[in-house]
Amino acid sequence: MPVYLDHAATTPILPEALAAYVHALTTVGNPSSIHSAGQATKMVLETGREQVAASVGADSVEIVFTSGGTESVNLGVKGLYWARQRDRARPRIVVPAGEHHASVDTVTWLEQHDGAVIHEIPLDALGRLDLTALAAALADPSDVALVTFLWANNEVGTIQPVADVVRIAHAAGVPVHCDAVSAYGQVPIDVHHAGGGSEPLDATSISAHKIGGPVGIGALVLARSAVVEPLIHGGGQQRQVRSGTQDAPAAAAFGVAASALHDSARATVLRDAVIAGVASRVPSAVLRGDPVDRLPGNAHFTFPGCEGDSLLFLLDAAGISVSTGSACQAGIPEPSHVLMAMGVSETDARGALRITVGHTTTPEDVTALLDALPDAVARASVAGMAGHAPALGAR
Repeated sequence: MPVYLDHAATTPILPEALAAYVHALTTVGNPSSIHSAGQATKMVLETGREQVAASVGADSVEIVFTSGGTESVNLGVKGLYWARQRDRARPRIVVPAGEHHASVDTVTWLEQHDGAVIHEIPLDALGRLDLTALAAALADPSDVALVTFLWANNEVGTIQPVADVVRIAHAAGVPVHCDAVSAYGQVPIDVHHAGGGSEPLDATSISAHKIGGPVGIGALVLARSAVVEPLIHGGGQQRQVRSGTQDAPAAAAFGVAASALHDSARATVLRDAVIAGVASRVPSAVLRGDPVDRLPGNAHFTFPGCEGDSLLFLLDAAGISVSTGSACQAGIPEPSHVLMAMGVSETDARGALRITVGHTTTPEDVTALLDALPDAVARASVAGMAGHAPALGAR
């Protein structure tokens, strides 16, 4: 049986979410129409919105449905940036190193096309952002448009000090966008009391397919007080922020997935079994990320002398799906920018492997991984010394 251990990339849709999606597809009507068919669809849509809102401690009016996490990040970052230019120039965007490419590429686009200035905050060796550097960056906030950061790193799983970040930014009068896509469904999220603190988030990005919902829908949780410029113009269906006919069936499925019980304790047990097993079977492996404050489903390692892609191919040939966690642009494997930001050498960063458990993971899946891994590492080490990756399916 195939073993799927790449839940951070996407996780299988929950049966109840799929059932809700299929059922909602039979409801015909545009939710913006005032006739009974349209209003029936609107009821489906708004029920999903209320369920998603409840999952993050938000009001339903604060949920702006999008096509997924990437659009949410673009709307949150660009929207806040453009809105902050209305009365005077505020070109600076404060962003930690090692962010998801949805944020990295968005702020880079604003730098190249719209005069933004990127102010990067360093990470420590565990992937935590430097709060002292953040405070220094906001000592004079007069030219700062926003702060944007990950709730938890999508590669190494380190959970950031969310409450402290929001407190520092708001004390300087700067709005905050948080990319919570990787954290959503894994740790408690209350956007009105970010990270358990007293301050609310201004904008928060989440996605359905990371929690057992369908691909193709996400949300920007936008505080009532937040002002953003829209990316998409048209009918103004969602607070004049995001235009377009809303996908009621996807919203229904998203809502059901958001309402499901996400068992972080079970995920933690499985993750810890992976970490302990890898340490025992492959003593040279190095656990990356915070050993304590990390996502329940995330185990991330580097394997000295190995190429991560080699490990991935060898495990895939054994029927086990994992990830390197590194970017691959234009077909050329690149070392993880996250690990590089944490001070890991380029050579070591190339040997990364991310193993992420989820709602379908069993103890037997973990055993299968641990049984296959030592041989994969041994063969990948030989391939690394030879300067090439093994062919897919090679024995």
